Amino acid sequence: MREITSEMIRDLREKTGVGMGKCKEALVLAEGDMEKAIDVLRKAGMAAGVKKEGRETKEGLIVTHEDKQVLVVAEANAETDFVTQNDRFKHFLHDCVKQAAETKPKSLADFLLQPYFKDRSITIDQYRNLVIQALGENIQIKRLEVIHKHSDSSYGIYSHMGGKLVVVVEIQGAHDQEGIAKEIAMHVAAENPDYLKPEEIPAHVVAREEEIARSQLEGKPANIMDKIVAGKIKAFTDQVCLIHQKYIKDNSVTVQQFLDLCAKKVGKPLSIRCFWRWKVGQ
Repeated sequence: MREITSEMIRDLREKTGVGMGKCKEALVLAEGDMEKAIDVLRKAGMAAGVKKEGRETKEGLIVTHEDKQVLVVAEANAETDFVTQNDRFKHFLHDCVKQAAETKPKSLADFLLQPYFKDRSITIDQYRNLVIQALGENIQIKRLEVIHKHSDSSYGIYSHMGGKLVVVVEIQGAHDQEGIAKEIAMHVAAENPDYLKPEEIPAHVVAREEEIARSQLEGKPANIMDKIVAGKIKAFTDQVCLIHQKYIKDNSVTVQQFLDLCAKKVGKPLSIRCFWRWKVGQ
């Protein structure tokens, strides 16, 4: 019989989505023949989704789950919006974020290998394969993040377009101001900032903007050019940085000024520690 190597097992797993142990068993039964091993798994009802694995997944859904310690965000994709709106698909994704909140995996790859908490005889990846069999489309967990909460922070979650766009904002300074955090999350959904503050903008991005600005001002005296370029760079940073953007619900103030007003009302200094903006397909 042909020697069963770890490389062969990994290859079969990638093709089928079935766990490593079952892949090894199938290869042993198939005497090392990859196609026969796939047939073994399919006959066992474990790999009916093999041919579907390569199909493109353009539609998707983003969901969250939180407890006192963590907040989990995950995106799963399928081939059609019809499937992403199916209760079985939604149940699968909600199971995933609930388990991730309990187990706190370090990566998506680690999470997929975990035993499924409702049926420990299969992994999360095998559970995904069963959902593929049930719904008849390729389904992938695209990304998963476990956000570890800080005791001095509040977390606001805003879901838009039925879970096609989800924003999480962390406000530092108080643990009971989820409403303020959600207000800013709604702003982030609408205005799509690239950075939290100017200090986060990479130097090469600023240099590129400056180069473009100077190329538009050829022939101007150097002192005038410098002032205009400085103004253009400030306008650019105000546009791409969350704290300097005009607040969507009151454009007479910036997001930072809105937060400062909220801080005075609650009697505590508040600041935005971080934000996450996920859109399906990005």
